[in-house]
Amino acid sequence: MLAGIVRAAQPAPRPAGRPAVSERAAPHRRADYRHFRKITTRWMDNDVYRHVNNVVYYSFFDTAVGHYLIEAGALDIETSPVIGLVAETRCQYFSSLSFPSLVHAGLRVGRLGTSSARYEIGLFRDDDDLACAQGHFIHVYVDRATNRPVPLPEKLRAVLSVLLVAPRDGAL
Repeated sequence: MLAGIVRAAQPAPRPAGRPAVSERAAPHRRADYRHFRKITTRWMDNDVYRHVNNVVYYSFFDTAVGHYLIEAGALDIETSPVIGLVAETRCQYFSSLSFPSLVHAGLRVGRLGTSSARYEIGLFRDDDDLACAQGHFIHVYVDRATNRPVPLPEKLRAVLSVLLVAPRDGAL
């Protein structure tokens, strides 16, 4: 028996540059983003709690990025030889969305790597200036046939560079 020996649990060290779970970022403002896509909520987006279900926010993220890439001519969903696969995703929620709301998805690029891009998205309800949710996802670009990482094609890199922002504290 270990009578008299009590040790307090020590938290695991967190990787450098990563905020602790309890450290909450402040909601971003519209001005923090370079491109916007309007998305209309649907009745089916609401869950039993009468707000947009959390999984739908990720769909909004994907819609904002996908539309941007297609409209900019950087992605043909049928024939592009290089495609982006999601390697990481995160979302922070600040206030609820619900039907009927018009969502403005703000888009920027936080980082461009050799074969990856970090998309940062803020979701804004109607005319609100503060994000009700914000997050990111990372695409690793791969050869469509082999699923092996490849360097970003020049056209894609140029299209994403337009949205590139300087690193900032509190980025998701």
